[in-house]
Order: sequence, then structure tokens, then C-alpha cells
Amino acid sequence: MDLKQLGYFVRVAELGSFTRASIALDIAQPALSRQVRMLEVELRQNLLVRNGRGVTLTEAGKLLLEHSRGVLHQIDRLREELSLARGTLAGRVVIGLPPSLSRMLTVPVMRAFRKRMPDATLSITEGLSVTMQESLMSGRLDIALVYNSSPSQDIDLIPLLEEPLFLIQRRDAAPPDETPITLQALARQPIIIPSRPNTIRMLVETELANLGLHPRIALEVDVLPAILDLVADGAGNAVLSRNAVSTAPHPELFSLRPIAPPGLRSKLALAFSSRRPTTTTQQAMLQLLQELTPQILDIR
Repeated sequence: MDLKQLGYFVRVAELGSFTRASIALDIAQPALSRQVRMLEVELRQNLLVRNGRGVTLTEAGKLLLEHSRGVLHQIDRLREELSLARGTLAGRVVIGLPPSLSRMLTVPVMRAFRKRMPDATLSITEGLSVTMQESLMSGRLDIALVYNSSPSQDIDLIPLLEEPLFLIQRRDAAPPDETPITLQALARQPIIIPSRPNTIRMLVETELANLGLHPRIALEVDVLPAILDLVADGAGNAVLSRNAVSTAPHPELFSLRPIAPPGLRSKLALAFSSRRPTTTTQQAMLQLLQELTPQILDIR
């Protein structure tokens, strides 16, 4: 069996679609389909059931997927151990960052990675926590920084820190002394907030529901810069972290009003798949992010 064909099969199986896999692998879909079909011919078994919505695994496909992951991981480990024999770390790591942190973390993380692992390759993408957890399970991401997630049979977590959330208001509409606002008063504020299942949205709704309250949703917007633009335009307020505002083009336009105890705190953690063994390079990347992220974010 050809290792490249095994890799193609694994990606198609994990993504459940030849179309999505061809984009992820940067290979034409007919060529990808041909390679997987050649593997089926060699093994004399159908591995995938093709339908209008994508593909599903046959029993033989499930068995091959389980073993292929182990084989490909061992190849990655072999490459890494050979590189370690030369005194370097090699391999590729793909990490995901939430929109509120990507601008702050991308440059310093990339700089530290190149210094510590010059022969390895790092790819950084941006996404919401829920979406990134799905990407971890499908193999599109190796590591992700996620908010307010719970451990599961598919995802392992390393807690990093907690960020307090603030009521973000246009500066000329906020109290001059930025006095804390209670959760009861927060429920009366018109809020511009992402749609479900955004982690901040779920946290706000859960904490208010514990008090028998509901947020007053003015607008649902899933793009962080657009939320801040709308707050600056007077369309409503937002609930965000200090770091989410500090990276805006004009942070001086906003007032960060503390939320009175018990407040709202967003928990940030490193997430990775519990179904896939981590390579030496990925373990080194986890260590780097554990060291670097709290220093950069400077949570107060």
C-alpha cells in the first residue's frame, strides 16, 4: 500500500467528503478519487460509500482508518526521531486561534516557533471555539486555543487562564468613572453579541438564566471587528474581554465597564484530539503555547 494513498484516504474519511478533502490537500478532486479507488482495488474491498452528501465508511473502511492513523503517525514519529538525531525538530503543526486573540498572538508565536523549531513548519488559522473543536476531531487542526470548553472523549484540554469580561460601551455613553455594572443591570442593556453556539453568548445566557433573566439582544453579529464598529456607531453594547478591545484600530473609542461580582469570566484552554497521539513537535508546540500565551495576554 502506498503511504500517500493512505494519507488521502484518511483525510477523505475524516472530512466525509472528496470535495472538502481535495481543498484541504490541494489536489484535484478527480485525482484524489482515483487514488482512493486504486487503494480499494488493491485491497479488493469497498472502503467508502459515496452518496450525494459525501461519503461514509464501510466496515472495512473503519478498520483501515484505525490502522492507517497508526501507520501514518509512526511515519511522522520516524521522521521526527531522524530529525532529532540531527539535533532539530521537524514536522508540521497546525494551530487554531480565536478571533479575539489571533492579532495579539500570531506574530510572537510564529517568532518563538521559528527560533525554537527552525526546521519545523507552523500553520495558523482563525476560528470560533466550536468550529475549531470540530477541526481537531477531523484532523484539520493539531492544537487550538478555545474558550469555555469541557473535556470529552474526543478532546483533551490544558487550562491556561481566565479572562474577565467587560461591558463594552461607546466612551461618550458610559459613566465617567466606569463603575461596575451588576448582572441584573446588564440584562437590561441592548447587547450586540454573536449567535449561538458562540462561547461568550452561551456564557452570558447561562449566567443570566441562573438569575431568572434573559439578555436583551439588539443584534446578532459573528464578526468581532463588526461588533466593535457597531458599538462605536451607537447600535448597542457588547460583552468582551479587554484583549478583544485592545487590538481594535481605535480602542480609545470604548469604555470597559467591569461586571460586578460574581462577574463573567471566560476560561481559555489548549485543546487537542484525544484520538490522535501527539508528535514530538506538537508536544513542543503545546509547551511553547503554555509558556507564551499568559505572558502575551497579561490578564489583569
